[in-house]
Amino acid sequence: MPEPFDALRRPSERVAPDPDFAAELRDNLRRAILNGADMTTTAVPAATASPRSLTPYLAVSDARAALDFYVEVFGAIRRGDPILMDDGRIGHAELAIGDAVLMLAEEHPEIGHVAPREGGASVRVEVPDADASVARALELGATLIRAVSDSPYGRGGSFRDPFGQRWLVSQAAPKPSPAPGQAMYFTFQVPEAEPAKSFYGAVLGWEFTPGSVSDAWSFSGPGLEGGLWAGDRQIGWKLMYAVADLDAALTRVREQGGRAGEVENHPYGLTADCTDNQGIEFWLWQQPAK
Repeated sequence: MPEPFDALRRPSERVAPDPDFAAELRDNLRRAILNGADMTTTAVPAATASPRSLTPYLAVSDARAALDFYVEVFGAIRRGDPILMDDGRIGHAELAIGDAVLMLAEEHPEIGHVAPREGGASVRVEVPDADASVARALELGATLIRAVSDSPYGRGGSFRDPFGQRWLVSQAAPKPSPAPGQAMYFTFQVPEAEPAKSFYGAVLGWEFTPGSVSDAWSFSGPGLEGGLWAGDRQIGWKLMYAVADLDAALTRVREQGGRAGEVENHPYGLTADCTDNQGIEFWLWQQPAK
């Protein structure tokens, strides 16, 4: 009878990972590294993506490759798993780009859902760095239409992606610095996520998307965006406030009878978990230096 541990003595062999698993892993790593400001757990000032009054819905020649392309070029984040048809084609998929949603599906000629071959409509997208996004698109097989340049409308360029879609890439204007004391993000802490999602979704119409950790969810509703976080912690709303000087603000917290936590350094700035003089929790946030 062979020894079960004999397998451990054999040389290791490289195998190709499951494509869906690899795509999800890349997306999760990219979110953790590049999109630190999209946080649902410890409160980060970021908008929650949701369908708007006008939402682009693309027909693409290869939906799986297109999803990877838009994640790479635009820093998009997948919204759930794609819907697969019986023949293996993707029938529906969604990506979050900034505060908006992009919907797409594989070509379905039988219903007239086909990618443009020439010409076609253009979709305008704002990115932090137009030069970097267009350069990355060209590396991944896009065709340049207009090189990135400055214009009265800002810096931008355009290209056609490998799946037939034309893009107008515009460099997003820098956001103004928040005023000290401004509430930057809202986290609703609850004992269990699913009952809260069901209740507030039915009563207030909130829409939820998965956060970056277990039992954390982004939500959006009329006039409100924030995060839902379930677990064994103080129940209720927990806010994060902007400050110009975090160290000075923490000193004031202690002087006024509150508790100041340790400073944490994140890609989106410095934060500290605090408690006021009546035991109510909140966060303080200092914008990263430019």
